[in-house]
Amino acid sequence: MSEITVVLVDDHAMVRKGLRAFLDTEKDLAIVGEAADGREAIAVVDTLAQTRVPDVVLMDLLMPGMDGVTTIGHLRERYPDLKIVALTSSTDAATVNAAMSAGVNGYLLKNASPEQVAEAVRTAARGQAHIDPQIAMTVANSARGSTQAILSERETEVVALVAQGLSNQEIADTLFISERTARTHVSHVISKLGLNSRIQVALWAIREGIVIVE
Repeated sequence: MSEITVVLVDDHAMVRKGLRAFLDTEKDLAIVGEAADGREAIAVVDTLAQTRVPDVVLMDLLMPGMDGVTTIGHLRERYPDLKIVALTSSTDAATVNAAMSAGVNGYLLKNASPEQVAEAVRTAARGQAHIDPQIAMTVANSARGSTQAILSERETEVVALVAQGLSNQEIADTLFISERTARTHVSHVISKLGLNSRIQVALWAIREGIVIVE
């Protein structure tokens, strides 16, 4: 398996240095770029993309100049398949929801252990959603979507599997359906609940008690 290429984005040099020091010890992860703000992050990814788009951007949201949420939006427009993990101190529900709407693949707090950060990067690279449990509990009640929405039994099963971080192919394998059918179910669930992303589906599932975060 090839290395997962990672770009670090944080306005604090010491934070980037600490992240690099640990992640460089992980044989399956390779730091290929760093940036101190949003505009620099876009420039770094653009440069790398001339050869290969990096797999994951690990990004703070609270930065001077172009903030993380705005940066995520720009990167998502340029590189739809790029995985972006927010690594931030912000637990504000509005910020979390804005980041999810912009297209993050994961949300991690800065008090996470180095091992948790590495695993979040791996999870995102696999195309799965990673949500810090504290964030899930903090913002679940603000997740958009109606508690009156009626899901079929199969759609409820799909929601539970999405909330567990499974990819469309893994959902298909679990439910013995095709990947295309799984993808359609996920799309229908997101639309029916009035949500924007798999992460919001996971938060909705937590709020409704479909899955339990311990």
